[in-house]
Parts: sequence; structure tokens; C-alpha cells
Amino acid sequence: MSTKKITVEQTGSSIGRPDKQHKTLLGLGLTRIGRRRTLEDTPAVRGLIAKVAHLVKIVDEK
Repeated sequence: MSTKKITVEQTGSSIGRPDKQHKTLLGLGLTRIGRRRTLEDTPAVRGLIAKVAHLVKIVDEK
């Protein structure tokens, strides 16, 4: 069974942000601006993205 994938790119810095947002970015596998990660498109991942929507953008949905 093929699962849907979503590619996320970090567009903002976690410097000066609350620790919770920094840990959310780490949970998504993003460590610096410009980094991209391809993740499974699950409700949990969508929730993490929603928490830091001002720091990331969705590049591609497959």
C-alpha cells in the first residue's frame, strides 16, 4: 500500500521562538532554513506543520 507523501521546507528561524516550536521543528526533521524533508501525510504530521505554519511551507504533495 502506497502512502501519500508531503515535502516541507523550513522558511523561518527557530531562534527566539518558544522551546515548544523549536522542538516541533526538530520533530519534523528540520534544523535550519532551507532544509526540506519528505514525510508521510498523516494527521499527526499535519498537526505538527500547523503548529509552526509561520516557519515552514509545504513544497510538494504526492
